[in-house]
Amino acid sequence: MGSITWHVKYIPISKEADMDAKPYAVVHFFPGGTPDQYEASIAAVHPGEGRLPDGQTFHAGGASAGGWTILAVHESKESWEQFRDSILLPRMQQGIEGGFASPPQETVIDVYKVIS
Repeated sequence: MGSITWHVKYIPISKEADMDAKPYAVVHFFPGGTPDQYEASIAAVHPGEGRLPDGQTFHAGGASAGGWTILAVHESKESWEQFRDSILLPRMQQGIEGGFASPPQETVIDVYKVIS
């Protein structure tokens, strides 16, 4: 059985966050993905080293069987959609030098409970 190495960033939900909103998670799997592709892609879509996009509360990325997996948790589905539509997709469509070569396989999770 293979092992997974995760690179984790966690930021507590802001005090301004809508407490009625349900967290929403997205898992992206990039077949054949590498640490270098991950670093290039994150640098292109995150606001800075060690910083998460607005609305994202957790980010983990690591090697998994056959490629690279990223798990991102957002304050809400709307937060995810805002990030996806205004930052992630436009930058990926432009092409990210050294980044992942193809779109990921995506799984979404309507989060039921977060324990921290």
